[in-house]
Amino acid sequence: MTTLYDALGGEQGIRRIVDAFYRRVAEDPILKPIFPDDLTETARRQFLFFSQFFGGPALYSAEFGSPMLRARHLKFPISPRRAERWLKLMGEAFDEAGIDPLTKELAFARLTKTAMHMVNIPDEEENNSDAPRGRINVQRAEL
Repeated sequence: MTTLYDALGGEQGIRRIVDAFYRRVAEDPILKPIFPDDLTETARRQFLFFSQFFGGPALYSAEFGSPMLRARHLKFPISPRRAERWLKLMGEAFDEAGIDPLTKELAFARLTKTAMHMVNIPDEEENNSDAPRGRINVQRAEL
């Protein structure tokens, strides 16, 4: 049985995706404000998580325990607009990494649900660091 991890190219494929994604984040006016200036550790953690998330080795859990994504991201103001932007840039990264369309579609079925689950603030509050964060019900727009 082939996993998404294998279909994405294993370790090297995941690295290509993550590298392409964070090059985009570093230049993006919508996402850059919620990321650290140095993206090295963030990219490393994303690689560990994606390896596990897509059916490869459980690298993230081995180092950090259960992913608990929502809890770990609650401190960041993630609006529907930012979740959509994350998906857009990730889609571009998949394309740059040469991921075939069917594999990308399968991966995005999972990534979209996860990205929308991270939303914790309305768009109009994304620049208000004091705004309360919680579950926001969002419908995904077509990209």
